Amino acid sequence: MMPAMLKPAFSTVTCPEWLLREVADRALGLGFEAVELRTFGDDSRRFACDPALSGESKTRATFLEKGVEILSLGTSVRFDEPVWPPVVGHFSDHVERSVREGKAAVDLAVGLECPLVRVFGFEFPTREKRASAIARIAERLVKVVDHADKSGVRVVVENGGSFLTAAELRELIARVNHPLLGAGYCNLTAMLAGEDPVEGVRALGDLLWLARIKDSKNGVPCELGTGSGRCEAFVRELVAQRFQGPLVYEWDRAWDTSLASAETVLPVASRTIFGWLRSAVTGAGASAPTAPAAGSSSAAAGRGR
Repeated sequence: MMPAMLKPAFSTVTCPEWLLREVADRALGLGFEAVELRTFGDDSRRFACDPALSGESKTRATFLEKGVEILSLGTSVRFDEPVWPPVVGHFSDHVERSVREGKAAVDLAVGLECPLVRVFGFEFPTREKRASAIARIAERLVKVVDHADKSGVRVVVENGGSFLTAAELRELIARVNHPLLGAGYCNLTAMLAGEDPVEGVRALGDLLWLARIKDSKNGVPCELGTGSGRCEAFVRELVAQRFQGPLVYEWDRAWDTSLASAETVLPVASRTIFGWLRSAVTGAGASAPTAPAAGSSSAAAGRGR
């Protein structure tokens, strides 16, 4: 069986044109038992499969019927907006926008019975002191994770912007100091910042609640294991560290429609990830995980962002 609770999933950034029912219908046939649903909130029509566009109970039932778990809700929420003017700005309704968006994402996750919400800290303004920027971001994050209390939902802040490395994520999480806040960590983001993602996994330890895997070659997305993302080593280290969260595969078709379709890339990604897991687990003397059998009907049918 799979070590601990590690479960490969894919992000709907890979298939923005699919409807939610298509995501649920095709997931198992393409080799995945779990997904991360990407949302832009109630007012957006950017993704056909944005869960904010459908009833929560209907979406939950659709995925439950197909035996596919919704393990994460991916958002664009970021908490770095400066307060301006410096004093009067604190009384502006606009300054709490990210908090409202974060709370709404938590509420959506509750309705979907989804255990994790992904957010970003993001960037420090050029002229602002680091300590001041972290304090402002942390203050807003606290309000969101407090809102998640007793909801069954936890929040992960993913590396990006001014928090690219494991150490920078740990610094922000420590400042918030809340049991419902952990780390989301993308191997490629870390690599582009000069950090070995294997070392990043070790440095985050129990704070790592969501791992994201993607690969690129010369800045262009490519099949896992053929680029510079150290993807196989990343997966092996997650197994070695007994990681217990979702491993989310992401293919940037939402941002570049010239990339290959989800129907093309997801089966390859599934086989590759499960192959690495099998090798890592059997090397450690445990039972090997296997990819879900492709359902014939589904198979036939078919940077912080």
